[in-house]
Amino acid sequence: MKFETAAVHAGEEPVLTAGGSGDVVVPIHLSSTFARRDVAKPTGGYEYSRSGNPTRGALEQKLAAIENARFGLAFSSGLAAETTVALTLLKKDDHVVAFDDLYGGTRRLFGHVFQENFGIALSYVDARDAENVKAALRDTTRLVWLESPTNPLIRLCDIRKIAGIAHNVGVPVIVDNTFASPYFQHPLALGADIVVHSTTKYINGHSDSVGGAVMLSDETLYRKIRYNQNAAGAILSPFDSFLVARGIKTLALRMEQHQKNALAIARYLESHKKVSAVYYPGLPSHPQHALAKKQMEGFSGMFSFEIRGGKRAACRFLRSLRLFSLAESLGGVESLIEHPATMTHASVLKAEREKVGVTDALIRVSVGIENTGDLIADLGQAFGETGS
Repeated sequence: MKFETAAVHAGEEPVLTAGGSGDVVVPIHLSSTFARRDVAKPTGGYEYSRSGNPTRGALEQKLAAIENARFGLAFSSGLAAETTVALTLLKKDDHVVAFDDLYGGTRRLFGHVFQENFGIALSYVDARDAENVKAALRDTTRLVWLESPTNPLIRLCDIRKIAGIAHNVGVPVIVDNTFASPYFQHPLALGADIVVHSTTKYINGHSDSVGGAVMLSDETLYRKIRYNQNAAGAILSPFDSFLVARGIKTLALRMEQHQKNALAIARYLESHKKVSAVYYPGLPSHPQHALAKKQMEGFSGMFSFEIRGGKRAACRFLRSLRLFSLAESLGGVESLIEHPATMTHASVLKAEREKVGVTDALIRVSVGIENTGDLIADLGQAFGETGS
């Protein structure tokens, strides 16, 4: 099935045989436990909703389908997904090579939980150059962790090239595909071993559910991650599973509008006198525009820009917006905007932020699906409030 068809139908085929109810939309199975007639045979394979739930199971089939994977797992958050993957693949004194421009919550998890509490060694590198990843590999390296595009500087890495380098020494590659969404990028097809998502973002798309996902095709690794998910209890609720499954059905339509709006606004900002830089892979001015066209099928709805005047100008601009909500998160139908240095990446030390390029002048934008002209007009009036 093509993407749009799988997004609607995968995991939700009506059961029309005896005993089936013919539901066109998967029901919300709220039961915490499941009765059985035979001690040794759970009814339908279900025992307890932490271990498996019909609504979550339907969503997991859909997640696998849209990421072109054999298996999908739905988690209580993106960080719960990341934590479970890491716990499955790492042990004390292991080493991780990671892209230096990562979501602040991921860096907090790696640095303040895994490194400080469990002795995991970390090397952050500028993965825009695959040779930096190669140079950082050690005998103890057990994992390469990438985002592409990255949060918040919208940098890309050559997933296929890095996967080849890592696999040559037996190291798996994990890609956080949240910013691109499964509609615009398929890391598994590029050589990645595991894909993670915050389903809170584009996959759900309506800012009303927090969740995460893991997609992969290696059955042995899938069973290990699923075992640890069950053991730790990091599962998505039936109601949230229903919301995410419903959101996926319109993912293709939404992503097209997100991209259309983002490209128009990025072009507007690139020509604005109060903007010093715009980071959007859909612009020819982006240093990795060619790579984006090569490994992505579109450019998504995320970009960042630098406002002239530093933090003071940024804060005044952000306070003046009317349609863009000043809020963390991204990927919803509504446009969101935030100041990474004091919001999503506040847990990253200032020196580390600035070393990567997250300055006080940086603003991150998640462009929604509203009318393009209305959004540009809102940005224009906010620039007017910042003064000359």
